[in-house]
Amino acid sequence: MVDIGPEERIDFILDTDLKIIQSKDVFSFSLDAVLLAKFVYVPIQKGGMMDLCTGNGVIPLILSKRTKGPIYGIEIQPRLYDMARRSVALNHLEKRITLHCGDILDAVKTFGAGMFNVVTCNPPYFTREQAHIKNPNPHYAIARHELHMTLEDAIRVSSQLVRQKGKVAFVHRPERLAEILTLMETYRIAPKRLQFVHPRSGEPANMLLIEGVKDGRKGLKVLNPIFVYNDHGDYTKELKQLTYG
Repeated sequence: MVDIGPEERIDFILDTDLKIIQSKDVFSFSLDAVLLAKFVYVPIQKGGMMDLCTGNGVIPLILSKRTKGPIYGIEIQPRLYDMARRSVALNHLEKRITLHCGDILDAVKTFGAGMFNVVTCNPPYFTREQAHIKNPNPHYAIARHELHMTLEDAIRVSSQLVRQKGKVAFVHRPERLAEILTLMETYRIAPKRLQFVHPRSGEPANMLLIEGVKDGRKGLKVLNPIFVYNDHGDYTKELKQLTYG
């Protein structure tokens, strides 16, 4: 029996039978996490996966439908970690998903270098310099702003955790693409796939998905863009196919 707090609710993830515990008091999962979980390369039969900044555990939960391998997640906020832990139990996935409450800066010390085939990360999008506009809710502020880690931290730690020739994937904002590419090169991750996400056709991209290979060969493929909404304000057929299958 999984305890659910009075301010919490149970939602279903997409059209799956996966349940997730959420609350309006903390950061709920959004489309960017779903797209990252669908975008990243996944070893189907075996091979460990690590999700940094796992939040309420939505990415490990979605990945559990794509791989039979072990999945790990790290979250610094105890409240979100506890919700993620209970969501894993709610779906009876304790033997497949292992969560850790802690700082990603300590991840290599905790798990060891080069231990994972795939590392994913949906990091805070906004820099510490933008923290003056952060949400007064501390849970939202930590999720959205680099108060405990930077983009460089996320890419460096991902590179340290993944094995040679392993995959690393991020979701982020297009305005930081140049920084992302520079840091990936610095930390020996060769960008291999890049996809932009646009709110609608004709509007600038507001999200990007990028995947690289540790010590991989150079050669970046830019995939067809994703458009989220059609002219009627509904999800496009392409997005529905991607997220719902």
